[in-house]
Amino acid sequence: MAEITKDMTIGEILRMAPEVAPILMEAGMHCLGCPSAQGESLEEAALVHGMDVDALMERISNR
Repeated sequence: MAEITKDMTIGEILRMAPEVAPILMEAGMHCLGCPSAQGESLEEAALVHGMDVDALMERISNR
């Protein structure tokens, strides 16, 4: 399985690993289908939502 990085867009992550969607939703990212999610990196999205990207990456890697 390819590694997920914080530089990947939300769209890339969801295409590669759709099982990550519930983790993102639980973290408060409820706009996974919005246009900005297709071009926004996980790190950018975390910043916009006031989240710690490293903590989010840990949750994703432990899925």
